[in-house]
Amino acid sequence: MAALLLALTVPAVGASSAGADTPSRVAGPPARSGNPASTVDHVANFYGAYIDVLHDTGRGSLANGLRHHYLTSGLSKSLARWEAAHHRDGVLRAKGVPTAWRVTYQDSGMGHCWTRVKLTWHDGQHRAHHSYLIVQSDIATMDISGIQTD
Repeated sequence: MAALLLALTVPAVGASSAGADTPSRVAGPPARSGNPASTVDHVANFYGAYIDVLHDTGRGSLANGLRHHYLTSGLSKSLARWEAAHHRDGVLRAKGVPTAWRVTYQDSGMGHCWTRVKLTWHDGQHRAHHSYLIVQSDIATMDISGIQTD
């Protein structure tokens, strides 16, 4: 399972083993890919879709549906309590919607996988700042079972 989790590499764009008679490639836009059997990709897919929905339509039935699909029922209940106490989105641990996200593998063991989520925010002057989350997933189901600030 660890090999599957660590097999998330992206080939270098523009890399070539071409000889002198072959023109070099021009770097293009970054490629995006995923694997439905990867716990890390599952977290990345959730955060990507969740942030897109919040950006496009705000918190509503689609955002709630994503939570229902990707989060354990125990985490959903915990987030509801956290959100009532803090008046913020528990998945993002913040108000507002970030402008970018990145998910990286951290560790795994005892049936869980931990990923680090980097959220990028911009203030009114277009300066970026970041917040970080540690997300715990159950490897057997890939459901997200914990979210903490890092």
